[in-house]
Amino acid sequence: MKKKVRVVVADEGSARFYDLISLQEPLQPFDDLVDHRAHLHDRDFKSDRPGRVFDHAAAAGARRGSVGHHATGGDRRPRQHEAEQFARRIIDALEAGRRAGGFQALVLMAGPPFLGVLRAAMPAALRAVVTAEVHKDLVHEGEQAVRAHLPPDAFPLG
Repeated sequence: MKKKVRVVVADEGSARFYDLISLQEPLQPFDDLVDHRAHLHDRDFKSDRPGRVFDHAAAAGARRGSVGHHATGGDRRPRQHEAEQFARRIIDALEAGRRAGGFQALVLMAGPPFLGVLRAAMPAALRAVVTAEVHKDLVHEGEQAVRAHLPPDAFPLG
C-alpha cells in the first residue's frame, strides 16, 4: 500500500494543505487555513503601551522622575503572538489528520522564521512523521513552484 504524504505550505497568514501519493501524480489540494489578522500592524491589536515600572523607589528628598523606569512588555509583540496562535491552528489540523490516518508522512514548507514557530508548536508524535522541511516561503506561489521544491528522497512512498 502506498503511503499518503501531506504537504503543508504556510506563512504567518495562510496555509495550504496538499496530499500526494506518488511523485508522478499532481498535488491534490486538501484544505486551506487563513488568518486575516496576520498582516495587521502591532498598533492594530492594542492601543495602549505596556505598563511602566520604576527600578527602585526615589531616595528621600529626590525627585521621583530621577529614577530609571522602563516598559514591562518585553519582546512579546502582538503579531508574534498571532503567528504562534495560527501555527497552533495548523498543527492542530495536522495532528487531527495524523490521528485519523489521513497521511503517513509530512513535508513542511515555510520561511525559516515561521518554520521555527511551527516546530515549537509540534508535538513529538507529529514530529516523528515529518520527512522533510523546505526553508522557503512558497505560500503565494503556484502548484508548480511547490512541486519543484519537493525533495524526492524525503518521500517514503512505495
